[in-house]
Amino acid sequence: MFEMFSIQHMVALAFAFIVFAAIVLSRKRLRVERGNRIFRLGIASLLIACEIALQTSYVLEGSWGAGSLPFQLCSLTLLLSAAALAFRIRQLYSIIYFLGTLGALQALATPNLDEAFPHFRYFHFFIAHIGIIASAVYLMTVERYKPTLRSAFGAWLWLHVLAVPAAIVNMATGTTNFMFLARKPASASLLDLLAPWPWYLLQLEAVAVLLCLILYGISQLAYWMNGRKTT
Repeated sequence: MFEMFSIQHMVALAFAFIVFAAIVLSRKRLRVERGNRIFRLGIASLLIACEIALQTSYVLEGSWGAGSLPFQLCSLTLLLSAAALAFRIRQLYSIIYFLGTLGALQALATPNLDEAFPHFRYFHFFIAHIGIIASAVYLMTVERYKPTLRSAFGAWLWLHVLAVPAAIVNMATGTTNFMFLARKPASASLLDLLAPWPWYLLQLEAVAVLLCLILYGISQLAYWMNGRKTT
C-alpha cells in the first residue's frame, strides 16, 4: 500500500526535482536542432507510451471500463503535452503550463495511488506526472514559450471546456469521478481543505484562478532573474 511522504514518495519527488533541474541547466544544449528533436520526440513518445501501457494494463486485468477513459485532467494534459512537444503546437502551451502543472503538482504532492513500489502503477503514476511538468519546463526554458496574463485566464477557461466531457461521463455512469467533479478523492488530497460537495466546486473556481496567477508570477520572476524582458 502506498503511503504519502514515505521513502518511496520522497524518492519520486527527488527524482522529479532532478529531472526539472536537468532540463533547465541543459537548456542551451537542448536548443541544438538534433538534440532538440530527439528530446522532444523522446518525451512525447514516453508520455504516449504511459497512456498506452495504462490502458493495456486495464485490458489485461479485465478491469477496463468507463473509468479507464482518459478524462482526468492529468490524462488530458498528458496527451496535449505529447502533441505540443511532437508538433511544436505553441497554442497548447498555456494549457500545459497552467493546467498541466497545477494538476500534476497536486498529484505529486498528494498521490491518489494505492499501489506501492515496485508495482507498475507506481512507476506509471510518477513517470506520467513528472513528464507533464517536464514538458511545461522544457517548452518554457528551451523553446522559450512565455506565459502571459491573458493566457493564464485563457487556461482557466479551457479548464471548463475540458471538464465538459468529464462531467458528461460522470453523470452518465454515476460511478466515475473524472476531474473529481462528482466527489472528493477517497485518499487524502488538498481538496480536503475545502467545503463538502458540491460547494468545493465553486471554491475551486477561485482557487484555480489564484493558482494560475501564482504560476504566471513565478514565470515572470524566472524571466526577470534570467535577465529576460517580462510580459
